Amino acid sequence: MGSAEDSGPVAFAVEPSDREPGASLLAAFLAEIEGLYGPAFASWPTAEPHELTPPRGAFLVGRLNGRPVACGALKTITVPDRAEPIGELKRMYVVPGARGRGIARALVGALEEQARERGLRWVRLDTGPKQPDALHLYRSCGFVDIPDYNGNSRAAHWLEKDLAAEPAGGTDVPSGP
Repeated sequence: MGSAEDSGPVAFAVEPSDREPGASLLAAFLAEIEGLYGPAFASWPTAEPHELTPPRGAFLVGRLNGRPVACGALKTITVPDRAEPIGELKRMYVVPGARGRGIARALVGALEEQARERGLRWVRLDTGPKQPDALHLYRSCGFVDIPDYNGNSRAAHWLEKDLAAEPAGGTDVPSGP
């Protein structure tokens, strides 16, 4: 990555998470997370293929000039503090060579659009203490801190966004210097 042919918009499409290229992107995501926090264990919230398929979920693969460079998932969940189901954004990953190009921000926006299409007003996510760039991204996209909602022992931050509070297409917040 890094040549002129690697510029341009990223195209996101709903694809299976358990087939290529989704499976390889998820494996890379999990390897990176395990490198930060150690091996996964039973109390880690799930994101199984059947939870990430329409109509209740979606797994997106982002391609840059046809090359898979990102993935992320929407899972519909119920929580005690909301009467209606909400969306949870999961397994968001951009390959290292494609980072710093706004792809993660575009991925969040694409997942929010998937939630809107399913009639979900609220989306939540969590992130760990060793992922400050992710936390900055989520807050800059309009997510606000909330109490732990899912018992993820690897997380240190739980966030939520009201999709009805802004028009479709996301916020127009600069990503920084």
